[in-house]
Amino acid sequence: MKHAITLRIGPATFRIGSAWPQPIAELARLYAAYPDMHGAIADFTVRLQPTSRLRRYVRPSIFITGDHGLADAAPMSLSHALLAAEMGMNLQMALGWRRHLLLHASSVEKDGRALVMTGESGSGKSTLAALLGERGWRLMGDEFALLDLDSGAILPFPRLVSLKNRAIDVVAQEVGETRMGPLLKATAKGDIRHMIPRADAVARMGQGAMPALLLFPRFGHDPAMRAVGQGEIFMRLTQASTNYVALGEPAFTALTRFVTGVPARAIDFPSGDAAIEMVDRLWEEHL
Repeated sequence: MKHAITLRIGPATFRIGSAWPQPIAELARLYAAYPDMHGAIADFTVRLQPTSRLRRYVRPSIFITGDHGLADAAPMSLSHALLAAEMGMNLQMALGWRRHLLLHASSVEKDGRALVMTGESGSGKSTLAALLGERGWRLMGDEFALLDLDSGAILPFPRLVSLKNRAIDVVAQEVGETRMGPLLKATAKGDIRHMIPRADAVARMGQGAMPALLLFPRFGHDPAMRAVGQGEIFMRLTQASTNYVALGEPAFTALTRFVTGVPARAIDFPSGDAAIEMVDRLWEEHL
C-alpha cells in the first residue's frame, strides 16, 4: 500500500499499510520511541484498506486485513483508524503467533519478577497495569503476556495501552497529555484513548521476567480477595489463550508448570488506588 510503517513490539515485527496517510502518521507519532525498523522483514503484515473504491473518499470505511484476517469483521470509520491498526496487530498475534503461549493478560515487572493479570474486558487489568507502570513497576504489556514454552518466563509485548471510558481520565491525570493519543469517541467498546508506555518499558522490551504472582482483578466492587484453585486457574487461562490448542503438548506442559508454580488470587476493587494497595500487600506477602 502507498502509506506504510514497520514497528517492532517485543519479539514481533509488523508492517502496517494504509490506503490513507492519517493512520500511518498517527502510528509514527505514538511509536516514535520504538526501534526504527524501516526496511526490516516483518513477521506480520496489516492492511487498512477501503471497503470499496468509493468508500476510500466518501465516508471512508476501513476493512482490516493482512496475513490473517476475519472475513466477517465489521468495517470501521477512518476516524477510528488508530484503533483499527492496533486491532490488526492484535489479530495477527492471536491467529499467527506460535513462538510462545499467548495469554490475554496484562503484565508488569518489579525486581526481576513478573505480575500477570487476566480477566474479561472491563475487569480493569489494563488500567491497573498502566497505573502500576507509573509507580515503580515496569510495564510489560496490557494485551498479551507471552509465556516462554521452555523457560517459563513472561516476555514483554508493550504496545500502546488501550484505555476505555472512565479509565481514560484516571490514567491521563497520572501520565500527562504528552503521552496520550487522540480520543476515539463512540467505538464499539465506547470511548478509547491510547497511552504511550514509559521509556523504560520500550528500552527493556527484550527482557523477560519469571512470573511470581497471578491476579484475576475485577473492577467496580467492594475490596475483596480470595484464593483460586489450580483447576479454575487452568481453565480460565486456556480460555484466555488464543493459541493453546494450536501449540499442543508444549502449551499444556508450559501452562501446567505456570499454574502449579505461580500463586494466584482473585481481587475485587472499587478504584485504582485501592487496587494498587492490594497489589502491593500481596506482592510483599508472596515475595
